[in-house]
Amino acid sequence: MAKSTFKSRVKPISASQAKEKFDKLDAAIKRFAGDIDELEAALGMYLLGRHWGWRPLVIIHNKRTIRKYEEILGINIREEFEEEGPDAMRPNGYRAAVAIGKFWKAVSGEVPLEGRRLIS
Repeated sequence: MAKSTFKSRVKPISASQAKEKFDKLDAAIKRFAGDIDELEAALGMYLLGRHWGWRPLVIIHNKRTIRKYEEILGINIREEFEEEGPDAMRPNGYRAAVAIGKFWKAVSGEVPLEGRRLIS
């Protein structure tokens, strides 16, 4: 796997904010029962949401997957994350949706996006 030269613009958070986020993740882990792959993916989505925001997440995942991960985590991504995070343009699919100006059509699948799950 090629190493990215991308430098993140995510601002550091305070110790109390970090504790709040980890408490939320710990609670999700403690109450979860089911396929561990789903838990792992939901936790990963949560961590990426801080960098990318909710709009890139809905390009990457379908509505059903987002709902499943929100349920696992006990969150609503639109309330939990900014619309666009500091690294929102990193996922290729989101960058393409913004470039063509048809975000919601891309989300619905009306406009297909090549490589929507790749980052650079």
